[in-house]
Amino acid sequence: MTAYSQGHAASVLRSQTWRTVENSAAYLAPHLAPGMRVLDVGCGPGTITADLARRVAPGEVVGVDPDAGVLERARTNAEGVRFVVGDALDLSDAGAPFDVVHAHQVLLHLVDPVAALREMIRVTRPGGVVATRDCDYAGIVHHPHDARLDRWLEIYRAVAHAHGTEPDAGRRELAWSHAAGATDVTASASIWSFATPEERAWWGGQWAERIVDSTIAERAVAGGFATPDELADIADAWRAWAEHPDGWFSIPHGEVLIRVPR
Repeated sequence: MTAYSQGHAASVLRSQTWRTVENSAAYLAPHLAPGMRVLDVGCGPGTITADLARRVAPGEVVGVDPDAGVLERARTNAEGVRFVVGDALDLSDAGAPFDVVHAHQVLLHLVDPVAALREMIRVTRPGGVVATRDCDYAGIVHHPHDARLDRWLEIYRAVAHAHGTEPDAGRRELAWSHAAGATDVTASASIWSFATPEERAWWGGQWAERIVDSTIAERAVAGGFATPDELADIADAWRAWAEHPDGWFSIPHGEVLIRVPR
């Protein structure tokens, strides 16, 4: 089973529960219709899943995640959705076929994203779509400049690469889709940005916590990529950025829609 590489610390869950179709899957929205069967792979706490369910009602929506604990939270966020403990590399228990198979921020946490895409394609009905969206950490931009936030990004990417995953997944989604055998692929990009005082407080606050108390922090120290003192200093940098009136942060995402042949 594929474990979620960031873990489910409180700071991680705060980030995940902010996500909706509007802010995280807008590229998919025009392809949703009432009555569709939808599978949400790596659904986490289920807020996107719940939004998908509202948009395709009375269709069936299934959420899959390897973490049984986080699925308990998902059940409170998305009533009427069927949740299954499962793995992106083996979706046999989900109940295929589906009209839409969706995965948000999943491929960048997998050692074999191409195999996961093949599995998603397998459980999609002919004429259906596979939709994936992943961020691209190398494309992050922040202002004002703080070398400690540059260091945060260096540590994050090093930890991911050390565990065989690709944090710069967004730019690779089209290539991975082709490698998985897809021939009808529409690629696009979108961005998250945080600049208002409220957005900075939320984004900077959760990263200030995550960089010292999460799976990422544990792996950074255990792997020799950073010391606890350095991570604490980076947390201070996040808080300073959040309080700066000119603070601005953006992160790009690659996204693909794969149309399965009829």
